[in-house]
Amino acid sequence: MELEDYRRKGIFFVITGPSGAGKTTIMEEALQRDDRLAYSVSHTTRGRRPKETDGEDYYFIDPEEFTRMREAGDFLEWAEIYGDYYGTSRAEIKRIEESGRDPFLDIDVQGAAQIREVPGVEAVFLFIAPPSLEELERRIVNRGSESSKALRKRISLAEEELSRVPEFDYLIVNEELDDSVADLRAIIRAERLKIC
Repeated sequence: MELEDYRRKGIFFVITGPSGAGKTTIMEEALQRDDRLAYSVSHTTRGRRPKETDGEDYYFIDPEEFTRMREAGDFLEWAEIYGDYYGTSRAEIKRIEESGRDPFLDIDVQGAAQIREVPGVEAVFLFIAPPSLEELERRIVNRGSESSKALRKRISLAEEELSRVPEFDYLIVNEELDDSVADLRAIIRAERLKIC
């Protein structure tokens, strides 16, 4: 047996945290520095925002197509968030694993909980948190994309999500971007060095 046979391959990294915690920025930095990682593109029924590209940011589909895929069992997980549907297709994760890379998934807490319950699916669960709810609110306000009503809803949801941190394998508190990226890369490296 070769030593390489003991190395883990196709490690499924599931990353979540409140909207505005910085998880997308941290993930993008990690992806740029590691060609063994591949971003898992989710399906969604929400409208496309400026500068988003279909097939890169999300697969944008209509609610009827989403329902058809859900009923066919095509999704590993799915959730309704703020009236829109999001889902991770089994085919997307399989495509990434078959390419020899590690799937990197950015989803909400509901989706992470669903993945934990799927038989035969092994994943590493990471939670990225803001230093405080006040800082989270400041970051969301600075994005300028939320009404005051939507902001209150996001902060309330963030409080609920933060209460579920004990369900995860790792916690990164995003105070400084460089430190948070280094923490994520250290977790990825440690998981790859585990003997399978």
